[in-house]
Amino acid sequence: MPGYRRRPLALLAIALATVLGLVACTSSGGGGNTAQGAPGGAGDDSPMTISFEPADGSDAVAPRAPVPVTVEGGTLTEIALTNPEGKQVEGTLSEDKTAWQVAEPLGYGKQYTWSGTARDAGGKDVPVKGSFTTVNPSATNGVRSNVGDGNTYGIAMPISLTFDAPVKDKAAVEKALSVKTSPENEGAWAWLSDQSVHWRPKEYWQPNTEVEVNADLYGVHFGDGVYGDNDLAVTFSIGRAQIAKGNTQTHRFEIYRDGEKVADYPASYGRESDPNLVTRSGVHVVMSKHAKYFMNNPGYGYEDFEVAWAVRISNNGEFTHAAPWSVGDQGRANVSHGCINLSDANAKEFYDSALPGDPVEITGSSEQLSERDGLYHDWIYSWEEWQSFSALDG
Repeated sequence: MPGYRRRPLALLAIALATVLGLVACTSSGGGGNTAQGAPGGAGDDSPMTISFEPADGSDAVAPRAPVPVTVEGGTLTEIALTNPEGKQVEGTLSEDKTAWQVAEPLGYGKQYTWSGTARDAGGKDVPVKGSFTTVNPSATNGVRSNVGDGNTYGIAMPISLTFDAPVKDKAAVEKALSVKTSPENEGAWAWLSDQSVHWRPKEYWQPNTEVEVNADLYGVHFGDGVYGDNDLAVTFSIGRAQIAKGNTQTHRFEIYRDGEKVADYPASYGRESDPNLVTRSGVHVVMSKHAKYFMNNPGYGYEDFEVAWAVRISNNGEFTHAAPWSVGDQGRANVSHGCINLSDANAKEFYDSALPGDPVEITGSSEQLSERDGLYHDWIYSWEEWQSFSALDG
């Protein structure tokens, strides 16, 4: 059984009712009418009704449906919903004992059986009996996250959920997603492909924000008979506000932490004679760090070229890293193949300070960062554009 979150009991309006115990009126010795099992009193002919949702014998029931049992004119004295293995499903009973519903998702393609007893106002017990079968998906679709439990990220970190297969009903999936932040950060979900939905704040995260992400997707219909394979819950933190600012024309790479400039390094950016090698302007995001990394670009004549203190800032091959061979050009000319070349000491200092999710803002180049440049290109869009990528109206 996948993980789940408990939900408070909500008494639902029942569309279909199965009457299991209507007690007919009988004549009393004094000639008056009394409804046995009803609230009682001369002339009161109110039966007890037991209602199921779904109705007894239903099939293709969604695993996340609350499947309530409700009683009118009586109470539930015993109630259980049992899976095919004989295990009782966890559920909640209302304080007045007139309604019960499940408190965990059900399995796929299984028959569940109700059992128990209801007691009418006259003290008569009536058995509770019934069954239904849950939906058997044509396929299931799993989800995974780029952020991990307990980790700390930079102020530009997007939340990325990636699915095992394309999602048909994006609106149904998006309705099952939530992001809670403390303090509050305005943000929104955006579908960047059929298999990927991202959440980012309107502006950079506020420093020291606590974030809780929930994707209650098990049992959700993704469309075309495909259902969610798993739930996902992640909590993480946003750290200090560090922003790296690089200018390809001044050949500088500056580091600001909590609004204060803490470093100013000479740098060499991608050479401008070849558009394939230009370091792109735009908001990059620190993706990963590597004390040693092997660069490969066979089209430009090198494979497994080792560099130190590499910090990946896009999926198009852009890194900051140590480049002792270009120290003479750093601060003066752009000679790299798109990376930000720094001295050994400066590259190590930036490597040590960087968090995944830190923004790296590049200006001055002839090429702009675009969606083709990798996973974390979320900040190339205006807030209005970003909101338009939601599958939900409004």
